[in-house]
Amino acid sequence: MSTFRVWAPHARSVAVVTAEPEDAGEPASTREQAGLGERPGAGTRADDRVTQLVAGASGWWTAEVPGAGHGTDYAFRLDGAAEELPDPRSPWQPYGVHGRSRVVDHGRFGWTDGAWRGVPLAGSVLYELHVGTFTPEGTFDAAIGRLGHLVDLGIDAVELLPVNAFPGRHGWGYDGVGLFAPHDPYGGPDGLKRFVDAAHAHGLGVIMDVVYNHLGPDGNYLGRFGPYFTDNYRTPWGSAVNLDDVDSDEVRAFAVDNALSWLRDYHCDGLRVDAVHALRDSRAVHVLEELSDAVHRLGAQQRRPLFLIAESDLNDPRVISPPQAGGHGMDGQWADDIHHALWATLSGERQGYYGDFGAYATLAKAFEQGFVHDGTYSAFRGRAHGRPIPKSVPASRLVAFLQDHDQVGNRAIGDRAAATLSDGLLRVGAALLLAGPFTPMLFMGEEWGATTPWAYFTDHGPDWLAQAVRDGRRAEFAAHGWGPADVPDPQAEATFTRSKLDWSQPATEPHRGLLDWYRRLVALRRAVPELADPDWASARCAYDEHAGWFVLYRGGPPAGVAVVCNLSAVRQSIPVGATGGEEPEPAAPGEVVLDVLAASTPGFVYQPDRVETDGESVVIARLLPRRPRGRH
Repeated sequence: MSTFRVWAPHARSVAVVTAEPEDAGEPASTREQAGLGERPGAGTRADDRVTQLVAGASGWWTAEVPGAGHGTDYAFRLDGAAEELPDPRSPWQPYGVHGRSRVVDHGRFGWTDGAWRGVPLAGSVLYELHVGTFTPEGTFDAAIGRLGHLVDLGIDAVELLPVNAFPGRHGWGYDGVGLFAPHDPYGGPDGLKRFVDAAHAHGLGVIMDVVYNHLGPDGNYLGRFGPYFTDNYRTPWGSAVNLDDVDSDEVRAFAVDNALSWLRDYHCDGLRVDAVHALRDSRAVHVLEELSDAVHRLGAQQRRPLFLIAESDLNDPRVISPPQAGGHGMDGQWADDIHHALWATLSGERQGYYGDFGAYATLAKAFEQGFVHDGTYSAFRGRAHGRPIPKSVPASRLVAFLQDHDQVGNRAIGDRAAATLSDGLLRVGAALLLAGPFTPMLFMGEEWGATTPWAYFTDHGPDWLAQAVRDGRRAEFAAHGWGPADVPDPQAEATFTRSKLDWSQPATEPHRGLLDWYRRLVALRRAVPELADPDWASARCAYDEHAGWFVLYRGGPPAGVAVVCNLSAVRQSIPVGATGGEEPEPAAPGEVVLDVLAASTPGFVYQPDRVETDGESVVIARLLPRRPRGRH
């Protein structure tokens, strides 16, 4: 027997249609996904059973159906209509987002991770991957076969782009509509559980990317059931999710329950919450604080660290401050300013928001303070932006990256850093990222300088929506000088397949050499405590923009570690041990002795207080203060 429940506060009647699955025993990978109007798994069937639900408190309807259980297909009918609607909380959509839902008994899966005690966010190295393009097969099971690569690289936790059910076979996942159901072409609920179980067996945590600020336009039936959306606010995707209007209690509970499901039912270790700046909430307790409280209580019950990472463009430290300090209680947030400062400095790009970045002083501020815009004027926005991060908030709460799915995929052709930067500058960027006080994150393939693009791709069914997406992408990049023929068609199968990683590259040069460099940097971060120190005081910078050198100091002074970067194209001698700033005062002759820990080039010479190295190279050295001579 199964109990069916649904929130439909304005419905006059609700019925559930149940039946045995049409595809019993058929692998998920062989089933065709639904397009709008196709609705496989729906429609009258000989074994259909219709049961009326009973109205209860707060707009909830309930019915017990004898004989229904794990694997039973079902759908809801509202107000006596024949149209079938998938469950807003469906745990499985085997026929696509327009088809019938399927019951899942989470207790049936044979977990083997009983000894897993979790992984903390602070001190970890993260790895962002998209299941559909990480391997040729694009499934959870295929991704399991590459977990050894991540262990060898030194990764602590994998961050998955959204895997909730979305329309079509492939997409980024941010147009999801079945928020509780793992995407069936990836492997469905059991496929995700196998992946998480295997990741834990490899010592890897799993972070799930979740989207609560909007739902996609194709297959979104939530508004048919209740006031999940409000026109009081507008977002880039249309009506806002109803977090503070009438009946918003249940909408907030929907999001919180979804978060807990990924952590409890699928054993994930953390969540990355998409675009929290679009969660419009005027209530005294922000929905993020409510989410934080629920997640951390579950972590205490399960005796393992569970954490939340926000994506926010507000530069507001309240996002990562604890509730007792007036914050929202997120454990971390993506740090776009650090990416922008790194990328603009390394690439020289100044278009769009990169116009606020690029100066060495800006890069230094990013490493020393986290937010470049902390109340300063942003030319891109045409106003002041941001607020300083209190020194009591550790730098490890900022997730820093040189590449991520947005910064690569939202370029016109999805070109990665390797298409713009030399091998030398890729190594410099990696060294700065992995030696910073933040929590570093890599984007899949970055570690070997993948040259495969990662473009924006979709598989929408309705022709009007597919064309709207095409037109939107072309219009967006036309302002930057890209012609319509230059921008890949998001709906084209080739755009998706070209975005898959080429796993033959890591065995060839120069990819193999860059991969070895990343492995060495991650190992060095783990072996040298100064490199992972999240104390803001542990990061200082010195630079000479005219000469083209930049030094990041970690720990000390006078001891510590120096990341000596020659960003110019010519060989030069760089002072080490200097005070910070744009015009650093050199250390006294013989004051500092260097012990080189890693170098991206063999062509370096080091002396007390100086490093001479090739253009576009980096040397990481421990600073050893010379003992003054005297009587003992």
